[in-house]
Amino acid sequence: MAVFLVLLGLAVLAAIAGTVVLVIRDGRGEIPPEPSVRPWTAGTLPSLPYSRLRRI
Repeated sequence: MAVFLVLLGLAVLAAIAGTVVLVIRDGRGEIPPEPSVRPWTAGTLPSLPYSRLRRI
């Protein structure tokens, strides 16, 4: 029983350490800035879906 508890404790410590490492590598929740790129356009397509244009 003691061996099981020691192994369980080691597994918990490894999971905590892994979580800390992943959070640090991820940038601690920082959101990268939004790129300033012009929005895409669809040429001459209408701004409403075709199914909605037929009902009007």
